[in-house]
Amino acid sequence: MANLVLVVGSKRWSSWSLRPWLALKQSGLAFDEVLIELRQPDSKANILAHSPSGWVPVLKNGTLTVWDSLAICEYVAELACAVPLWPENKGARAIARSVSAEMHSGFPALRNHLSMDLTQRIALSSIPDDAKVDIARIQALWNDCRSRFGAGGPFLFGRWSIADAMYAPVVTRFDTYSVPLDPVSAAYSAAVLAMPAMQEWIAAAKLEAVPA
Repeated sequence: MANLVLVVGSKRWSSWSLRPWLALKQSGLAFDEVLIELRQPDSKANILAHSPSGWVPVLKNGTLTVWDSLAICEYVAELACAVPLWPENKGARAIARSVSAEMHSGFPALRNHLSMDLTQRIALSSIPDDAKVDIARIQALWNDCRSRFGAGGPFLFGRWSIADAMYAPVVTRFDTYSVPLDPVSAAYSAAVLAMPAMQEWIAAAKLEAVPA
């Protein structure tokens, strides 16, 4: 059994679980996974057995428990020193952390109106104005990162980084709801969805039982 144990929620819905799961996959570190079905009568009790906050994800490493998605990603980056999970350039790294923190604390309208569900394809007749503001900001952010730092690959900072983990659930939302994207954002989204780790997560989500 691996020392690292990541506790995640249902893969079809748990955007916060996806982020550190991707970071661990990309790091190459061995880890075990505990999946807790969400939206069940015993979900909260099952989560509290692992998480002091009552939320997933949670990373356990021996007696250490880390219970925030971005904090888990940062911890994984420190463990996986041989596989850089942030841009190596100091300036690019600062921007990557800024855009990651913006995702971590922002875009409430997008979260409320376009919730993550990897088993659905939903054609919206209209998108609420506050969600449109979030979508425009995200595309502007992606365009800026790609133009300034993306020369080395298809991701926000060229090579894959934690910033891409933070925006991966947004990519799935745009796909689920068929949100029109500019060419740069569409190409970036396609690159994220094509990642083997993303395909693995999506395939597992589609196998999950639908709650009664």
